[in-house]
Amino acid sequence: MRPSASGASDSAAYDPRIAGLLLAAGGGRRLGGRPKALLDFRGRPLVEHAARVLREGGCSPVHVVLGASADAVRARARLPGCVLVDNPDWAAGMGSSLRAGLASLAGTGARAVVVALVDQPGIGADAVARVRASYESPSSLAAASYGGRRGHPVLFGADRWPGITAVAAGDQGARAYLRQHEAEIALVDCSDIAAPDDIDTPEDLRLLD
Repeated sequence: MRPSASGASDSAAYDPRIAGLLLAAGGGRRLGGRPKALLDFRGRPLVEHAARVLREGGCSPVHVVLGASADAVRARARLPGCVLVDNPDWAAGMGSSLRAGLASLAGTGARAVVVALVDQPGIGADAVARVRASYESPSSLAAASYGGRRGHPVLFGADRWPGITAVAAGDQGARAYLRQHEAEIALVDCSDIAAPDDIDTPEDLRLLD
């Protein structure tokens, strides 16, 4: 993986159209069946915070993939300006949500997408903006890093979407693709501005405090 000192690029100065994709379909199996999108964060559903982070980080359009309790999320969450994408196969794992999200971006004119997960409240707009700024071309591939370890958000240039779709499966999401192309990933250090901890178990709910 090749490091990126700041994530900035002169070629990104023309402000290319870079979409945001929020994966928020999980059913929270290890949380007793509480969908992560509906977890309370500062008095509102967590999905609102995660979508706002992508918008404030400069992503447009922002697509949000829903699955478990999709109707409840639509009824309770305020997601102005977002495109809501239903994934009827959400129980098959994150890979199906990633495929659904990338498919929904076809025809939007986006040159790349920044992918974020709904269950990482410690990642804010600054990290999204830093990863977004690493865009150089539709073949760009970049990821936030924390202490030298790759994490989210991740940027995929549009030329890479078919390859990702072909291998995204189960709960692995894009991991197989990223392993295959590890040497091409530009790591964008975000350890000074974000925390990548995710919410998987009841003990992790402390991250919402």
